[in-house]
Amino acid sequence: MTRSTGAGGAAGPGTPATVALAAAGVPFTAHPYVHHDTATNFGAEAAAELGLSDDRVFKTLVAEADGVLVVAVVPVSRRLDLKALAAAVGAKKAQLADPDVAERRTGYVVGGISPLGQRTTLPTVVDASAASFATVFVSGGRRGFDVELAPDDLVRATGGRLLPIARD
Repeated sequence: MTRSTGAGGAAGPGTPATVALAAAGVPFTAHPYVHHDTATNFGAEAAAELGLSDDRVFKTLVAEADGVLVVAVVPVSRRLDLKALAAAVGAKKAQLADPDVAERRTGYVVGGISPLGQRTTLPTVVDASAASFATVFVSGGRRGFDVELAPDDLVRATGGRLLPIARD
């Protein structure tokens, strides 16, 4: 894999996510793609545009667990299991966060929220299914841009944990 620290060009845009990966020495590959303004399922759009299985492309969701914001990273093909997420972070209950709150706390817009390089570091849980792939794809910090990296590197770079938090 390559490291991308440039702002644009074939390597993809420089974003807080790519800056954080480069600063941490985490190898990744930038994958810009065409984002369509009419898209509403951003993860499915990324998988389709990149020609990937939606099991290997992961979406970043911000949830509130007992009043604390947390990040869940789950495959596009599956749904977040809010009970499993709550248990994973030691909470009684979890619900998806208000999109405006998620944008303010992460510094990213919905559809481009990356688990990496967030404005405020939030506890992060990556679905255990990521471990079945050599590399996975997550938002690189804007719509139309994903980064590919090893699941262990994703967990390390986010300070997260790998636990089963997705359901069909």
